Order: sequence, then structure tokens, then C-alpha cells
Amino acid sequence: MSTPLHPDPLEWGHGPKVLDVFVEPTCPFSVRAFNKLWDLLASVGEDRITIRVRLHSQPWHMFSGVIVRCILAASTLEGGRETARAVMTAIGAHREEFEFTDHCSGPNMDATPNDIIRRIEKYSGVALADAFAVPELQKAIKWQCKYSRQNGIHVSPTFMVDGLIDPAMSSGDTVEAWEKHLFG
Repeated sequence: MSTPLHPDPLEWGHGPKVLDVFVEPTCPFSVRAFNKLWDLLASVGEDRITIRVRLHSQPWHMFSGVIVRCILAASTLEGGRETARAVMTAIGAHREEFEFTDHCSGPNMDATPNDIIRRIEKYSGVALADAFAVPELQKAIKWQCKYSRQNGIHVSPTFMVDGLIDPAMSSGDTVEAWEKHLFG
């Protein structure tokens, strides 16, 4: 009998202020925002903020679906959300390995989904292939997509503060600017 699949929520902190950040893992602006989240969490404290990373797959990032599935697969492994965070960090650090030139050409035209999985495994040090192949993972992927659509998310990164989209926040802002915006 197999063990049920349990993706770990991509959530850090436990404070009353809730920041949902919708990211596409290979988008340069999303990578910039994602990398700042940990400094924000350290600066304001885990008891003041809850940061939730929401995966927002975008079709012009051609391997987006495969990459999102890899991250969610990582969240089912030992270490859960921290394993998924390590995978996202590795993808962001090597994002050119997962992108197409001008979203339509370049060396990745000959890459297969298995090539992408192997690259992510190489850069992150996380064995993902078995977890990636679990059919039940589809529920977690669909949930991420549905949550984005229900909240009117169209681009990444998008910031939602306490349940409301906040267009005043940007990946180009400093961590200090985010902190001031969130906490005054």
C-alpha cells in the first residue's frame, strides 16, 4: 500500500500579516522577489509575518509546468518546504538553463522534460524523478493554478497582502521598502 502524497505548504513564518507572493520560477523578476523574501522574514520576524510562495506557471516560460511540478514534488520529500525552497533557489541561480531565448528559440529547443528534471536534480542535489512521476501530484499543481486564477493573478511576481492584491509592491523594491510598506 502506498503512502498518500502530502505536498508541504510553501509557507514561512506564522505572523498575522500574510504576504502571498505569486512567482514563476524562471521569471527574472520572480527570482529577484523570491530571493528577497528570506531577508524580509529575518528582518520583520517570523512572529509578525507569514510568507506564502504561490507557484504561478506562465506559458511563455516554456518549461514552466515541468519546473512547477518539480518544485511541488520536492515539497513532498524529506525536508518538505525547505527542500522545495532549495530547488527553487537552484532554478533561480541557473535560470538560463531552463529558459528559451526570447521565449521561442535557443538550445532548450532540443531539451526534453527529462533533461529539465535532470538539470534541476544536478543543480539542487535533490532526487526528484520519482516524486515527479506520482500521479496524485496533479492535485497540488491544479490547486496552485486555480488559486492564482481565482485571485485574478496574471503576471509574476504579484504580491497579495492580507488577501488583497497590492500593486504598490514590486520585485525592484528593496527589502526595507517592503517592510515599510507592510508595517508602516
